[in-house]
Amino acid sequence: MPKFVTIGYGDRAGYDRTASQIRDAAHAHDETLKQLGALMGMAGSPVQVRNPDAAGVKTTNGRFTASSLPVAGFAIIEAADVADAIALVSRSPCAVAHGVVEVWPLIEA
Repeated sequence: MPKFVTIGYGDRAGYDRTASQIRDAAHAHDETLKQLGALMGMAGSPVQVRNPDAAGVKTTNGRFTASSLPVAGFAIIEAADVADAIALVSRSPCAVAHGVVEVWPLIEA
């Protein structure tokens, strides 16, 4: 079955203004996805890694990309197709709590 990388963006303000029963249902939905085999986690502090011309590793603390909302978490899910993946993540906390979820097809090498 195809795999998809999902990236959830959201902030505490959006989460707090979402009704608790909607948040609870979204967290329950995430638990269901985990039981179905999704690999999920919250975003920690990022580190940028560079190794130009394989001449030496250089790291920088902090994110490389910028967004109006912070990255909240990641998941690897399986779905029949992108439409199914969208349906699965549309009920996740970031999607329902005024955030956004990106869905990226994972093309395995």
